[in-house]
Amino acid sequence: MLYGGLFLAAGVVLLAITYVLAERTFPIVNQKIIGGTQVNGAIPSGRSSPPPNPAATAALVDRLRSADLHHLLIDSSIALAVMVAVSIALGWLIAGRVLRPLRAITETTRQISEDNLHQRLAMEGPPDELRDLSDTIDGLLSRLDAAFDAQRHFAANASHELRTPLTVGRTLLEMVLGDPDATIESYRAVCLDVLEAGEQQEQLIEALLTLARSQRGLDRRQPLDLAQIAAEVAHARQPVATAQKVRLDVAVRPAPISGDPHLVERLVSNLVDNALHYNLPGGNVQVLVDIQAGEARLKVTNTGPAVPPEQLNRMLQPFQRIGTDRAGHHNRLGLGLSIVQAITAAHGAHLTLHPGNAGGLDIEVRFLAPAGSNGNRPAQLHDGASNRMPTTPQ
Repeated sequence: MLYGGLFLAAGVVLLAITYVLAERTFPIVNQKIIGGTQVNGAIPSGRSSPPPNPAATAALVDRLRSADLHHLLIDSSIALAVMVAVSIALGWLIAGRVLRPLRAITETTRQISEDNLHQRLAMEGPPDELRDLSDTIDGLLSRLDAAFDAQRHFAANASHELRTPLTVGRTLLEMVLGDPDATIESYRAVCLDVLEAGEQQEQLIEALLTLARSQRGLDRRQPLDLAQIAAEVAHARQPVATAQKVRLDVAVRPAPISGDPHLVERLVSNLVDNALHYNLPGGNVQVLVDIQAGEARLKVTNTGPAVPPEQLNRMLQPFQRIGTDRAGHHNRLGLGLSIVQAITAAHGAHLTLHPGNAGGLDIEVRFLAPAGSNGNRPAQLHDGASNRMPTTPQ
């Protein structure tokens, strides 16, 4: 109907233009015909006609002009009506042919749900707009499939991590309650173990809430100094680094950014905690903050076990750990770097990981620095064996 309507409008305009041109041309033609002694459509042969009467000629010209214009309008209208009908039929066929792939895309997409996100449109044909639309939808389905799969794995891992402390606590309580020779000391020891299991649950829940909050995005932003946050985090971790015989070097320059202070502090804390935890006695951790190429840069490097490059992406996934924890520590939740990645994305920053030259990791986070920031003033805060008060292990 749209094609037919457009053709009708164009035909009406064409008919009007033709009518105006014909109206201006017919008087001249008719006068020439009358001057040539045409009578009722015939010119006598073999003899000349008498000179025409001006008044009769004018009347005859008007009649012929009106008749010709009327016939032209009638014939053109009939032709226009026929062509409008033909254009509607052709438009219907062409529109159906063009929209048939779109109907197939719509029908297939309507049938896809979270249970069959692996299904794809896989449209074939020339690389036109509909093919681009099909490929775009396939790409979207691939991302949704990966997101749902990651969500299912995350829920399963979170359930397992939450169930373990509950199982341990319940087992301890059942053992001590079923022991007829239990003493006050044994009850006290079991209570301490149950409290420790409950603390692990609290730590996991807090980490999960932080991860969810980071993935949701920022509700507010405020001016921050990344250097000040990094210096405070490093100072708080001096005792642990000293106990682990790890050298903690901190070099910061003023690096203003905009973001959530609690999330940025958690980001820096997780990076420093991981750098200290996955280290070796006599190793070192370096924390650097400066402005480079218009961006505020946080760089944390450490020594430690070598990390295979193919494991870097897996380390950013929740509940993923590399190898066995050093010195028999098993209280890591495997959420540290996944929280770092979520906080980085929430701030529009960029996170990169590389295996360290001497083992360990080289992690860098770049924030977009506010306009007019200046990071030329050096501020070496710590240099040597130093470290921190422990925080929630991630």
